[in-house]
Amino acid sequence: TLQFPPPLIMPKAMDTCCREYTIHLATRVHGKTFKKKAPTAVKKVKEFAQKMMGTSDVRVDTRLNKALWAGGIRSTPKRIRVQIERRRADDEDAKEEFYSYVTHVEGDFRGQGVKVIE
Repeated sequence: TLQFPPPLIMPKAMDTCCREYTIHLATRVHGKTFKKKAPTAVKKVKEFAQKMMGTSDVRVDTRLNKALWAGGIRSTPKRIRVQIERRRADDEDAKEEFYSYVTHVEGDFRGQGVKVIE
């Protein structure tokens, strides 16, 4: 049976949250020129965080940047485990109310899906 009109799905109100994800970078930088792989990986991590948290302002931690660049410009890690935290912007002149902060999670991540923290 069809329902008319279709039920409205209201978007959830944004709030601060923290989650861990495994990003498969190999598929995202596949086919890129050698000398553009690491910069592309950083951009793809930012795009991923933007999509998952719904914020346009994404900030990458220096440890995550070093982990992405550890193999040089040509050899990025195949997968990387990251923690994305949606934080409230403190400045009054900020364009958005929230921003995302992405950090690197060390250790084995095989078999772990999305983990909600807090």
